[in-house]
Amino acid sequence: MVALPKHYCDKHADQEHEYVPRDMHRYNTVTRKRNENKRAQYNFYRTKQWVNIRQRVLDEQHYLCQYCKCDGIVKQGKIVDHIVPIEASPNDKADISNLAVICSSCHTLKTKWEQQTYGTGKGNQLKQVSPIRSIAMINKLMKNK
Repeated sequence: MVALPKHYCDKHADQEHEYVPRDMHRYNTVTRKRNENKRAQYNFYRTKQWVNIRQRVLDEQHYLCQYCKCDGIVKQGKIVDHIVPIEASPNDKADISNLAVICSSCHTLKTKWEQQTYGTGKGNQLKQVSPIRSIAMINKLMKNK
């Protein structure tokens, strides 16, 4: 018998760490790797270089959402996000000045804003626009202020 929320019985418990839900497997193998550019981006996030850069940004920005901070709100963030998305500025993917800590709610807003502004995301066509590097400006635009 399997005791939920586990996926394996006691006899096979050592295999628990290998369990990947079907939806996550599809997301990682189909959506994230849908073309060569996305595959390269996904692979970058799995490098030691990214792990080190990400931790440096989290430490330097004290795990605080830089977008909420623009509104005078102190909120924890655990995501390190590219200010200008990699699709729009591939050479800046490891540039620490292009990275900011962001909370999940701001990340959702920013992702939608990036899709409209830069044409990023699945099925979208990348637009030739000047990148916006100011967190304060992006914050205003993504929250329609």
